[in-house]
Parts: sequence; structure tokens; C-alpha cells
Amino acid sequence: MSLTNKQKQFLKGEAHPLKPVVLLGANGLTEGVVAEIEQALEDHELIKVKVPEEERELRQQMMAAIVRETGAEQVQVIGKTQILFRPAKEPRMRLPRA
Repeated sequence: MSLTNKQKQFLKGEAHPLKPVVLLGANGLTEGVVAEIEQALEDHELIKVKVPEEERELRQQMMAAIVRETGAEQVQVIGKTQILFRPAKEPRMRLPRA
């Protein structure tokens, strides 16, 4: 699934008031964290994940791994916060058409 610019703009607006639901800890990206992100995506479809890694290159690698492992679409990255979207099995959020 690939989001259009119009859909990304819509999702950015929807994500603005959200607080991060998953915060990576000192152990980084573990199986438990990936499972937590998977569950949050299934429950909410649109989530924020906080990656508190100081080194930019390592943080980008972690964010890329999250997208790869979950199959979610990255909507935006603001500093250390990543916005992810993945439609649930029974989608609740309606995206604008392309």
C-alpha cells in the first residue's frame, strides 16, 4: 500500500493531537516492542512511536526496521517521533481518495 500526498496530509492532521503510544527503551527494537506496535496499529490504525535514540543514523535504521517489520506506512517523522498508519482488518478510518 502506498499513500498519496493528499492522504498523508490528511493523516498528519489526524495524528497531530495523538500522543506516542509506544516508546522504545534502552533495549531498542525487540520482539516485544514490535508486537506492541503491531497491536497498537490493529487497535488504532494511526499511531505515534517515540524512538529516543540520540544518534540520527541509528534512529533512522530503527524507524526503517519498524516499517519493515510491521508492514505499516510511514506518514511522517518529526524529530524522534514516527507517525505510522496501517489499515486494520476492519478499517475504521476513511482516507480521502487519491
